[in-house]
Amino acid sequence: MDFFTQFFDTASPVQLGVIGASVLLVWFLPAFVALVFNRKHVKLIALACVPAGLSVIAWSGVMVWAFTGNMMNRFNKKARPED
Repeated sequence: MDFFTQFFDTASPVQLGVIGASVLLVWFLPAFVALVFNRKHVKLIALACVPAGLSVIAWSGVMVWAFTGNMMNRFNKKARPED
């Protein structure tokens, strides 16, 4: 733990900014993925990223939702026989 406190005590503002931006990028990565794969639910996924970032399990669930939410609808439409 001493390493982290020493690092943050001696870090420059630029280093702290890069670390902060990296944390935010990873925290909201499911929202960015949703922009590509699941545009229909991007607002809900971005909202879910806020508390999910505190738990690896919840964040992983939101990430799965971002990747597969719209894909399930595509597969269901192809699997249904036409009337």
